[in-house]
Amino acid sequence: MEVTIGFVSNLMRQGILHIFLHILPVLSAALIIGLIVAIFQAVTSIQEQTLTFLPKFITILIVIALLGGLMFQDLKAYTEGLFNLIPMLAA
Repeated sequence: MEVTIGFVSNLMRQGILHIFLHILPVLSAALIIGLIVAIFQAVTSIQEQTLTFLPKFITILIVIALLGGLMFQDLKAYTEGLFNLIPMLAA
């Protein structure tokens, strides 16, 4: 197998796509919770800046606990695919 620029850019594109797919649920959950807390702060006139930290932190932990296994399996398969390419590229 010959290493071309297209092959390397495809590998990089796949890696970046995996990163985005894995951070999307975590960031979207934190964004939604942050928005809910911000609306709550606006309605109640509470101006505490640190109020959003704990709900976001707990939400991120819950999402990682729920989806961490799937994320790890996907990253494991991608990493194994990369390692399997090494002998083919060396020949």
